[in-house]
Amino acid sequence: MSTVYETIYILRPDLGDEQVEQAIAKYQNLLKEQGAEDIQIQNRGKRRLAYEIKKQRDGIYIQMNYSGPGSAIAPMERAMRLSEEVIRYLTIKQELPEEKTDKVAVTA
Repeated sequence: MSTVYETIYILRPDLGDEQVEQAIAKYQNLLKEQGAEDIQIQNRGKRRLAYEIKKQRDGIYIQMNYSGPGSAIAPMERAMRLSEEVIRYLTIKQELPEEKTDKVAVTA
């Protein structure tokens, strides 16, 4: 059974557009190799960080939403941890609301 996840990662602000696209493709392909599906990517652009991370005040935010097995996350996060271009990442499991059918009592 696949679960829905969201990963947000921050790239160094000094990367060019081509380097950003290469990084996005790299992590997207890594997820596909691990069995993830329905990968949606949003480039949130360069933004000011709340606090300095690795001597950087700005960062390029990338958001990925995908479904897949939980085992797909560890290899991707390991690649991000070892990468020079990623300064921070976070993966969370999405809680999808279950559709409930409420029984309505009819009284006469």
